[in-house]
Amino acid sequence: MNFSERFEVPAVAMAENLVTQGAIGRVIQTVGLGPHKQNLKTRPEWFFKRNRYGGILCDIGSHQIDQFMIFTGSTDAEICHAHVENTTMPDHPGFQDFGDMVLRSKEGHGYIRVDWFTPNGLPTWGDGRLFIQGTEGFIEMRKYTDIGQPHRTNNLYLVNGSENRHIDCTGMALPYFGRLVADVVARSETACGQAHTFKVMELAIKAQAKAEAK
Repeated sequence: MNFSERFEVPAVAMAENLVTQGAIGRVIQTVGLGPHKQNLKTRPEWFFKRNRYGGILCDIGSHQIDQFMIFTGSTDAEICHAHVENTTMPDHPGFQDFGDMVLRSKEGHGYIRVDWFTPNGLPTWGDGRLFIQGTEGFIEMRKYTDIGQPHRTNNLYLVNGSENRHIDCTGMALPYFGRLVADVVARSETACGQAHTFKVMELAIKAQAKAEAK
């Protein structure tokens, strides 16, 4: 399982280190935003079929659930709210271009918004952001661009009792793939545990079902 919005983003790897070091205290909430470009000319037919792509919360929403679970240290959660809709494509009734959800666990709270509304003026496929609220500070990541600025990726902003700074995370190492290789050799689970992966997808499916039951 490749939760690419965490495993392939140096800014998120830096944030994991900072949170582990206690830079913002105990994490109590995450807000994850996962906007995407439609790029319709490049999409295969199944992209528009609900029974093939699984719904927007199962698709791109699962990446955001993964980050909520990791940063709050949650092993389970409740789906308090879930919503999906097709706002722009009446000719493709199975397509969902907007979705959001609210999660709650014993460890923290989370809000997630995912969509297919990113305009062509953005120099990348989406303005993915993650906000991590701690008891002693907060972190904001603008993973793939920083709007209104020259295009740059892997931007992390840290504010706590002693710091207020921007960190360029471009050179941050990505630990996932090395751990994955070691796991294959040692039959271990250091890269991404099976229980975590199953729980993330269970919650994504529950959120999708809750949204579509309305």
